[in-house]
Amino acid sequence: MSSDQKEVLITGIGLVSCYGEGADHHWDVLGGDTAPAPVINTETVPPYGVHPLPEMDWALQIPRKDQRQMENWQRLGTYAAGLALDDAGIKENEDLVSTMDLVVAAGGGERDIETDEAILKDALASNDREQLILDRLRTDLRPTLFLAQLSNLLAGNISIVHKVTGSSRTYMGEETAGVTVIQNAVSRIASGQSSHMLVGGSYNADRPDALLPHALNHYLYDGGTEGIHGRQAKGGGMRMGSVGAFLVLEEASHAKARGAKSYAKLNSVSSDLGKREGDKGSSRLDVMFDKLDAKPDAVISGATGVSEATTFEMDFLSSKLGADTPVRAFQTQIGQPLEATFPAGVALAALALKNNGFYAPFEEQEKPVSGDVSSIMVTSIGHHCGEGFAVLSKS
Repeated sequence: MSSDQKEVLITGIGLVSCYGEGADHHWDVLGGDTAPAPVINTETVPPYGVHPLPEMDWALQIPRKDQRQMENWQRLGTYAAGLALDDAGIKENEDLVSTMDLVVAAGGGERDIETDEAILKDALASNDREQLILDRLRTDLRPTLFLAQLSNLLAGNISIVHKVTGSSRTYMGEETAGVTVIQNAVSRIASGQSSHMLVGGSYNADRPDALLPHALNHYLYDGGTEGIHGRQAKGGGMRMGSVGAFLVLEEASHAKARGAKSYAKLNSVSSDLGKREGDKGSSRLDVMFDKLDAKPDAVISGATGVSEATTFEMDFLSSKLGADTPVRAFQTQIGQPLEATFPAGVALAALALKNNGFYAPFEEQEKPVSGDVSSIMVTSIGHHCGEGFAVLSKS
């Protein structure tokens, strides 16, 4: 970050995963001397395991009247956004939330699985499937159903429920969207375009319709409970995870003026999108890494477990930082949350810096920490495409 740019601080974290909810809770669970056993459900869509949603009382953050028009991915994001606002101490401050800018990473909406199954069943016995579809369009597929699937409705619901009514932007594009929202927010605050922003994403993995396209493309891991590194010997693959991750980012003087606590400083973000074959991919990562202008003490990795992408990332990190640099592939613990991957990684890094520690190895292949960790690199190498890096330091 150049000298004329403003410092960006993380002053609020809202995090929900298979382990439960809240920033402090996640540090208590993941920040101990040994990593917890991952929470995996193999009953929803066997043989594929998912890191499921925990038991949620949505009413703690979302009025019941507003819940009715949301699907679970929207509830999850809106809930996590509320946690972040609470954590930053600004949820009840109308002046602050009404001027707060919002940037969201979101996918498409959830399908009505019962309707899909009923149509497919009837189609098997129908001699005129085109007419069947036309008939079912009139009776089962309501216009409001399609409206509920719009990606920007997560931002809309956050604005309605939490009164965040500054500017609003939504990005789509799986892991790349999560990188973009963080980069966009950091750029706007650093340049003085915004003083405080709410940024993040959510993903509901407890859905057969969400797992189906990944299964058809052979991206899912159908083995046991192995982590990111352990899956590589068995062909690799993703295990999806339900996650909501939102952050409150503030310009440093803005946070200081209201007496806000800070988790960490978000120094720089870089990203790219392109082919990975041959030297093209590693050359792009070289440029991204150089833009960070930092050599971190540790890495929070969003590695997905897909063999090619994971090998691509780990080889690069080893070449740049050395084989002894501690790397924690957090999808071993909370799964693959697509759009929420990068926000979740940034949240976990910020938690470690605030607590003057790091995470115990999530797998035996990961190196233990030796010495102080004052700077952490967060990575997101998409399972198919898209890459992002960020560097955080103690504030």
